[in-house]
Amino acid sequence: MDLYVNLTSPPCHAAVMTAKALGIELNIKVLDLYAGEHMTPEYLKYNPQHTIPTLVDGDFSIWESRAIMVYLVEQYGKENDPLYPSCPKKRALINQRLHFDMGTLYRYLYDYFHYQLKDKTPPNPEDYKQMEAALEKFNAMLEGYKYAAGDELTVADLSLLATMTTYEVAGFDFAKYPNIQRWYSMIKFSAPGADENWANSLRLKEMLDTLKK
Repeated sequence: MDLYVNLTSPPCHAAVMTAKALGIELNIKVLDLYAGEHMTPEYLKYNPQHTIPTLVDGDFSIWESRAIMVYLVEQYGKENDPLYPSCPKKRALINQRLHFDMGTLYRYLYDYFHYQLKDKTPPNPEDYKQMEAALEKFNAMLEGYKYAAGDELTVADLSLLATMTTYEVAGFDFAKYPNIQRWYSMIKFSAPGADENWANSLRLKEMLDTLKK
């Protein structure tokens, strides 16, 4: 399978970690977004939305990292795989965490930093407040849970780990969020593919650090 990525993209990191958790070898194809490699006719055949990551599995292609993660487990995981178990209630909780990550936690992080990097616009303090509010919500969600959605590592943890690693390299201190701090410390370097997630997040840190100059 081919996975089209950018090495500084947290959603790409999450998809790679899921493959690592399943023992799947992916053919990683790195795209230079600033050079427009995601806008080529070849790539648009796979993903007309021209986003990353995109997974190509034979004659099937799928994009959006969380959809890719779920597809990999359902297609290549074991029966009732703990990464995305078959129990409807467990799946509902995992799905809620994935949607929260996409629509809130990662969204506000992206909104705050993306346009500063891409368009050189000044930081928006309202977006920063939204990030802080999202962290407070995530901290509350973790109350009473060992992992993000229960007692075992799931795709929700991998998606959220990629996002929270970015929060860390962006300079956020988790000391105010004890549940996040406990959870993040537990899986930061122990989750499958965590070392690669960290190394590529440091690439992003180099870009973010330019905003401080």
